[in-house]
Amino acid sequence: MTSNMKLHIVHKTKYTYSENVFIQPHYLRFMPRETPLNKLESFHLTISPAPMGLSYLNDSENNHEHFCWFTGNYEKLNIQAESVVTVQEHNPLNFLMSPNDYLNIPFIYDPFLRGTLHATLIDGKIDSPLIKYGDHILAESSYETISFIINLTNQIYTDFEVQFRLEGEPFTPDKTYDLKKGSCRDLSWMQIQLLRHQGIAARFVSGYYFMEMDNPQFELHSWVEVYLPGGGWVGFDPSYGIMTGSSHIPICSSSHYQNTMPVSGSFRGTATSRLETSLSINRI
Repeated sequence: MTSNMKLHIVHKTKYTYSENVFIQPHYLRFMPRETPLNKLESFHLTISPAPMGLSYLNDSENNHEHFCWFTGNYEKLNIQAESVVTVQEHNPLNFLMSPNDYLNIPFIYDPFLRGTLHATLIDGKIDSPLIKYGDHILAESSYETISFIINLTNQIYTDFEVQFRLEGEPFTPDKTYDLKKGSCRDLSWMQIQLLRHQGIAARFVSGYYFMEMDNPQFELHSWVEVYLPGGGWVGFDPSYGIMTGSSHIPICSSSHYQNTMPVSGSFRGTATSRLETSLSINRI
C-alpha cells in the first residue's frame, strides 16, 4: 500500500539594510515543483514592503519564478513563502535503463538527447586529484553506470564533512575536494562536475529535505539530478549518501546553480545588508 505524507512549509527570508535603499527588481524561487510524486496543495507568498508589481512565470528551464518590482526607499525586505505539499512514497530504483548501451560507462547520449541535454553536459575544468578520485570509484564500480553513481554519492558522504554555510556561491569542486568539507551546495556542485567528466548529464537542484526529529532545524537544501534513459531525471544526495525519495521536495533545477538561488536581485545605494532566514517543515 502506498502512503502519502502532507507537509506544511514556511520559509522566511529577511534582508536588513544599514540605511534606506531602493530595492531593484527581484526574482523569487520558493514555489515547490510538482512531480509525479509531489502535489502542491497550496502556495502563498507574502512580501513586505508590498511590491508595486508581482508576476508569475516559468524560466528558460521551466522552473517556477515570481518577479517583483518596487518603488520607494526601504530599510528592510521580508519574504515569506508558505506551502502545503503532499508527497508519495516510492522506490527510487523503480526504472529500467534502456537501451542497454547506457548500462556501462563510457557511453554517449543519442544525438537528439545530447542536444536537449547540452547545458547539463558542459564539463567544467577540474584538476587531476579530483579526476583520479572519480576514476577510482568508477573502476571499483566495474564501469557500471548505476553502480558508479550510487557509489560516488555514498563515497562523497563518507569522505567529506557537511558544514552549514548560509551565504555565498558553491566552492569550486577542487576547493571542496581539497578541504574535504563543504555545504550541501558545495558537495552537489562537485559531484555534478565529476559526473559530467564521465559524460553523464547532471543538474543542480534546490529544495527542501524533511526529516522527523525531536529538535528540527531545517535549511534550504541542494542535491543532484542525473539523466538516465529509461529513468528520466533521477536524484542523488551526496550530503546524506542516498538516492532522493519522498522526503526531498524540489523547488527548481538547473544546469548551473546560479539559476536556483531563492532570491536574485540587488539594491541601489551604499548600504550594507544582513541576511536572516528561517525554515519550518511540519507534518500535518
